[in-house]
Amino acid sequence: MRYSYILLVVFSLVIGGCADRSAGLTPLAEDAVILAFGDSLTHGTGVKREHSYPTVLQRLTGRKVINAGVPGEVTATGVKRLLDLLTKYQPDLLIIIHGGNDMLRKKNLDMATNNLKTMILMAQERNVQVVMMAVPNPTLILSPAEFYEELANNMGVPIEVDAISDILQYPSNKSDAIHPNEKGYRMMAESLHELLLSKGAL
Repeated sequence: MRYSYILLVVFSLVIGGCADRSAGLTPLAEDAVILAFGDSLTHGTGVKREHSYPTVLQRLTGRKVINAGVPGEVTATGVKRLLDLLTKYQPDLLIIIHGGNDMLRKKNLDMATNNLKTMILMAQERNVQVVMMAVPNPTLILSPAEFYEELANNMGVPIEVDAISDILQYPSNKSDAIHPNEKGYRMMAESLHELLLSKGAL
């Protein structure tokens, strides 16, 4: 009996340790503000502004989505820019899609990870919820860079891991080698919308 009890406790601890730390988000009010933060993938390079993922996401969610994407930006610059945006817009949710330019320019990925962690902490310290999307490694066969999911799990942040990699695998979804087209950005927005629904934000 005692042995069975010990096994049950161990099993419960293992299951608990494997549980998704980002199991849920607080529902977003109808007047909530979402800050979409990142580089050209957020800005919508390759399409008109109306077809960028933040604009499409605004239509899908019915919430205001602010496009704060700056093409070419690396995470070190993003860290310096984010604080003013959090202060100015006081968002309820921050979406981070960043780090692609660090990989393209072969920056130190440990530093990039630390920069992303700082962004998350800046938001969390202000009671702003955070979600992330992983960016693929710039290789022939695209796959999400591993550090994104590890960071998100460690920080308790919901993340969409595969969407951008899957989108950019197909020429029909791209405006150039590294940017989606209108269809691709819509797919990004739809993936984020599904994530927000599944986590209880909508």
